[in-house]
Amino acid sequence: MNEQNYEKAYDPIAARERRAAREKQRLRKQQRRRQLVLRLAALCLAVVLTVCAVPPLYNRAEQLLYPRKYEQLVEKWAAAYELDPLLVYAFIRTESGFDPQATSSVDARGLMQMTEETFLWMRSKIAPEEPLTFADLYDPDTAIRFGCYYLHLCMVRYKGDVSTAAAAYHSGWGTVDQLLQIEEHSADGETLQGFPYNQMHHYVNKITACYQTYQRLYAGQ
Repeated sequence: MNEQNYEKAYDPIAARERRAAREKQRLRKQQRRRQLVLRLAALCLAVVLTVCAVPPLYNRAEQLLYPRKYEQLVEKWAAAYELDPLLVYAFIRTESGFDPQATSSVDARGLMQMTEETFLWMRSKIAPEEPLTFADLYDPDTAIRFGCYYLHLCMVRYKGDVSTAAAAYHSGWGTVDQLLQIEEHSADGETLQGFPYNQMHHYVNKITACYQTYQRLYAGQ
C-alpha cells in the first residue's frame, strides 16, 4: 500500500476507538480477575471464621445441657469437703437433673437424692445439734451440704477413685466392700474394675461420662 492509499485507509479516530476498546476489554478482564480473587479470599475467610466459631457455639450449647446451677453452694460445700466442684455437678445432674424437689421411687430426696437412713447418719456426724429434718433435703443448701459430705466419705474410703466412689454412693458401702473381696471385680481390693450389677454399671458409666463432659467444658474456668 503506497503512502497515499495508507493515508486514505488510516482513520485515526477509528484507531483510537479500537485502542480504547482493547484497553476497556483488558481492564474488564483485570477487574474480573480481581473480583475472583476477592471472592476466593472472602470464601477462605468465611471458612476460617466458621471453623473458629463452631466449637465455641457448640460448647455453649453443651453448657446449656451441662449447667453449673447452684454454683455458690456447690463451690462452698465442695471446698469444705475437698471435692472437685465439677464432680459435684456431675452427681447433681445425674441424680436429680438439678431439680431440688426431686423424689425417687424409694423416697430419696433433693438435688443429690439421699435416703432418710443416710440423711440421719450424716446429720449425726455434721449437724447433730441442728433441728434439721428429712424434709430439709428439699432445700438446695442442705441437700448439697449433706450430699457433698457423703460423697467426700466415699472418695476417702475408696482412695479417690471416682468409679468406685460412685458405685458406693449408688449401692452402698456394704455392697462395694463385698465386691472388693472378689478378684474378678477388684485386682487390689481397694478399687473396683468391674461392676456386675446392671443398675450399678449404668450409674457409674453415667457419672464418669458426665464428669468427663464437665471437665471438658469447664476445665480452667
